[in-house]
Amino acid sequence: MISQHGHHFTQVPGPTNIPERVLNAMHRQAVDFSRPDFEKLCESVYPDLKRVFRIEAGEVFIYASNGHGGWEAAITNVLAPGDRVLLPETGQFGQGWMEMARALGVEAELIPGDWRNAPDPGEIEARLRADKSGDIKAILLVQTDTASSLTSDVPAFRKAIDAAGHDALLLVDAIAALGATELRHSDWGVDVTVAASQKALMCPPGLAFVAASERALEAARANSRPNCYWDWDLRRERPHYRWFCGTPPQHLLFGLREALDMLSEEGIEAAQHRHSRLAEAVRRAVGAWARGGAVDFNALNPAERANSVTTIRMAEGIDGEAFRSYCRQRFEVSLGGGLGRLAGKAFRIGHMGHVNAPMILGTLGAVEASLKALGIACGGGGLEAAVDWLAETSPPPGREAAPHV
Repeated sequence: MISQHGHHFTQVPGPTNIPERVLNAMHRQAVDFSRPDFEKLCESVYPDLKRVFRIEAGEVFIYASNGHGGWEAAITNVLAPGDRVLLPETGQFGQGWMEMARALGVEAELIPGDWRNAPDPGEIEARLRADKSGDIKAILLVQTDTASSLTSDVPAFRKAIDAAGHDALLLVDAIAALGATELRHSDWGVDVTVAASQKALMCPPGLAFVAASERALEAARANSRPNCYWDWDLRRERPHYRWFCGTPPQHLLFGLREALDMLSEEGIEAAQHRHSRLAEAVRRAVGAWARGGAVDFNALNPAERANSVTTIRMAEGIDGEAFRSYCRQRFEVSLGGGLGRLAGKAFRIGHMGHVNAPMILGTLGAVEASLKALGIACGGGGLEAAVDWLAETSPPPGREAAPHV
């Protein structure tokens, strides 16, 4: 049995590593939620979340739930049973959102995809042009699907809707993108954006966030579907505990306040730059390993590869779950597994949230060592390729230059 010392590396695509500052902020007693200082804390997180979402006109709502609760909030506020929506297939989570919509009575049509290429906005434009009666009420799009590690071009879908002259709303799942990948809710013409706390926002699971444009708020007010817990109008009322439909999730809010402070200190553009730089280090390693023939990128187009997670396919006959178990047990590194049609056929490296270059290099070293130890045919030099990339590129803007030695 291997002696276990040091830190276990959890490099799954959520939940992600939680900063000590966030953990410490949560390590306190519950408080009377009517206290003025707690009310002030609650008031403070909303404008800061708006800055993260880049929403100018509209509202942000916080739910005590995971990302699936954010999906349901988006659907139940702007869509009614019998409404038609289109959902481009991006991976397992695109399918999941479709299944939820159908369970809630929405006629959701999946536009088939191959899980290796991001969806084509042109297909949506063609479908909307053909919808002369305006029956299609919304497009549901996953920006980054953590199963496939594909990232979709959100602005291109808004352009497709506008080019078709259609009134469909644009609903975007940014759960695995917000904070790691560029997102501009208002500038991009997004109507509803869904996110969650346990990804690049560096918090524990348990909070979902929904940003709604003025157009989406109007659609919600006109929606006849019965609603209570998810209802946006009810969550805009005073006193402040109405924003949470009852007792606020205090400790998660304490953690969120600290995480938003950390993100503000770093700067949202700097955080995105950090994620892009670290993601490319992972991609350089995978590119080197792929020369051996046994592993390869799932996302075929380099421009569509996510900055928050990389899905790595394994050749026929290689057990992806056995590989993950070996990596975890032998090297103390937890990786994400293949989901849906990739179950047992892939593993995923998460690189979002509270993560830096040494953590990525340690993870890549463990993966490369595991590939070699198990005799899986991989090209050499993956770790070296990642090191070279990080040595050649600059750290995120705003960081102090390293001292001369």
